Amino acid sequence: MLQLNTIRAQPGATHAKKRLGRGTGSGHGQTAGKGDKGQLARSGGHSRIGFEGGQMPLYRRIPKRGFKNFTRRNTAIVNVGLLSSLDPAQYQEINLQTVQSAKLVNGNYEKLAVLGSGELTKAFVVKAHRVSAQAKEKIQKAGGRVEIIIISTLKKKKA
Repeated sequence: MLQLNTIRAQPGATHAKKRLGRGTGSGHGQTAGKGDKGQLARSGGHSRIGFEGGQMPLYRRIPKRGFKNFTRRNTAIVNVGLLSSLDPAQYQEINLQTVQSAKLVNGNYEKLAVLGSGELTKAFVVKAHRVSAQAKEKIQKAGGRVEIIIISTLKKKKA
């Protein structure tokens, strides 16, 4: 029966390691298979990845476009019409965490924006970073309230 401790490699699957520089009788002595002279015969004699013998390398020939903003904050966008699908008894307060737990948005977000598309008949307290004027009007008309969360952009000084 085949067991983990009885598994062996197929014949010809493994080869003995080439022992370089072990005398002329070994067949790989003297220059150890590197030939005579030249960059590749030297120790450390390899060029870096992407080196094209002095020709302008491909990664420098191709034009670069744009940049990636590493300080960008991702914003979850929710329309007022989506909020009407939620139960006010379960979600009295709408914020980024409740929107994510209700699976209205999926992904990693740091801010919440509420836009005014759709109709709203249920009263909610909406705590968001941005709310459009139309959304604010619809939320207040339904009997709800809007609170804007302000994110400080000032960096703290190191003491």
